[in-house]
Amino acid sequence: MILVAGSANLDFVVRAHHIPGPGETVLGRAFETFPGGKGANQAIACARSGGVATGMLAALGDDAFAVPLEKSLRDAQVQLHLVRSADQPTGTAFICVSDDAENAITVAPGANLSLRAEHLPSLDGVSHLLMQLEIPLEAVTAYARAARQQGVKVVLNAAPVQALPVELLELIDILVVNEGELAVLTGHRGGVAECLERVQVPTVVVTLGARGCCARSHGTFVVQPAFPVTPVDTTAAGDTFCGSLVAALSQGANLSRALAQASAAGALACTSMGAQSSIPQAAEVTRFLAQMPAPSPSAITALRIYCGLPA
Repeated sequence: MILVAGSANLDFVVRAHHIPGPGETVLGRAFETFPGGKGANQAIACARSGGVATGMLAALGDDAFAVPLEKSLRDAQVQLHLVRSADQPTGTAFICVSDDAENAITVAPGANLSLRAEHLPSLDGVSHLLMQLEIPLEAVTAYARAARQQGVKVVLNAAPVQALPVELLELIDILVVNEGELAVLTGHRGGVAECLERVQVPTVVVTLGARGCCARSHGTFVVQPAFPVTPVDTTAAGDTFCGSLVAALSQGANLSRALAQASAAGALACTSMGAQSSIPQAAEVTRFLAQMPAPSPSAITALRIYCGLPA
């Protein structure tokens, strides 16, 4: 089983021609609400990957916003470990999606900040603990420490990015970040490979948007070029990548295969609106991979050069 400990938010999404700048008002178009939150998105991505049981520890308010979040998770067959906050509302996120499928997101954490060390459920039968940073850092560190003590692999998606204490880094087996988050964590302006070398975690994966992704695992680098799609909404693409990656690894896939599956799932998530509503089922990912040609040598070379690796 995979246990996800993290956030659950109700997303308020508006489409607009472009994302407004400081002080700018933009006239939007369609407005919808979607179940979201990095933790909940990643839990559903794990569950939809097929073949792996998924649980989630989450905190919700005692309000109407919690209802669609619970339903979405239960419909995906995620086993819930809920903390109900009496004094904090369910977390929310306000998202503007532009016509070129980019987004800007502001999160009001609400009940997500209620999670404490004592809320962690039993880790019996859990192979991987997957977390993010939309819940208190103290809770993340406590959960990671408990997992390490029980031989459970600890996976952290360091988003939203913040400085991570050495104590936490020493407990992480796999760190997943995007390019900007990697730069913040390392404080280094060099290439991707140089930054990856500076992170004291056994395996570090960096997503590179439309370029693909790169990983360093125990000194060995692996690159995976992105799969071409026409994006509609990139919300939850990174979360889909994380959940699918951990699901693949939990089923025994090697890192190269896991990166390919995660990249395919993340690409498909960009082709639909919303967060959890866009996360593909395992069969969709399998069909997509069967239809896609293997990355060309030139694409692999170009990505290695971009990352600062030998061609």
